Amino acid sequence: MRTAGDLADSPASAFDDTTPLARAAEHSVLVRSGGRESAPRPPSTRVFVVANQKGGVGKTTSTVNVAAGLAQLGQRVLVIDLDPQGNASTALSVEHRRGVPSTYDMLVDGAALADVISECPDVPGLFVVPATIDLAGAEIELVSVVARENRLHRAVAAHPLVGSADEAGDERFDYVLVDCPPSLGLLTLNALVAGAEMLIPIQAEYYALEGLGQLLETVEMVKKHLNPRLVVSTILVTMYDARTRLAAGVAQEVRDHFGETVLRTAVPRSVRVSEAPSYGQTVMTYDPGSPGALSYLEAAREIASRPAPIPTP
Repeated sequence: MRTAGDLADSPASAFDDTTPLARAAEHSVLVRSGGRESAPRPPSTRVFVVANQKGGVGKTTSTVNVAAGLAQLGQRVLVIDLDPQGNASTALSVEHRRGVPSTYDMLVDGAALADVISECPDVPGLFVVPATIDLAGAEIELVSVVARENRLHRAVAAHPLVGSADEAGDERFDYVLVDCPPSLGLLTLNALVAGAEMLIPIQAEYYALEGLGQLLETVEMVKKHLNPRLVVSTILVTMYDARTRLAAGVAQEVRDHFGETVLRTAVPRSVRVSEAPSYGQTVMTYDPGSPGALSYLEAAREIASRPAPIPTP
């Protein structure tokens, strides 16, 4: 398990452009100068659901920073904030006060996805559907709606920039990341029906493993009855503290159980990652040379380098 904070021991290594120190400087200069790296674009839009019903595992933090990392790799990315707290909207610096076109209008009132998208001011190529406090009542309002669990799927599928290169062209979204609330309610169910892939952030602590079984049972139920396309394609270990045996043990247990689904990169505990949202930024723009930013960039690079999984029948 590696993090971007693992600096080489040799002083000479500081002059090697493959060391974390050199990568930090390079990424910091690149971001501050407005430049971007590049990664191959997927042949069609990949829709990720970022979910874990346990709170405090870095779900929203991972959503916005992986999204920003993908955008810095030249991808066109859309983040859909399904959490009534609107934390993803805050971190991406988009308006999400009551009255702003949001996920509530899309899910409850049937507004088109294209009409509720805002552009992230700090990261070119990154777009957001914000969440307002109105979304807190959506669970109740959707109960009586026909096909209530398909509302998000229909909205995403109907957008002209979602699809293959032939269908949607060069301006298509390469990735759609749906940030779910920390519960397994109707909003999360909408996300699970809309997505083809699932990204699960897991905190490197014992309690994080306890709720994972329930989440995977829910995924299997959704696959069986509502969305056979859904695959748990990516697991990201967050808040990794290399100084503790517990973190290493949890990370190894997750890797033993899920194998290649777990990204090689783990995101370390980082003050910079925690500070960034209070400035309305992701850590990718707040401190692009920090270990947290480099880890999320490397995680995004891993995701971009992996082909979309083929659903098993």
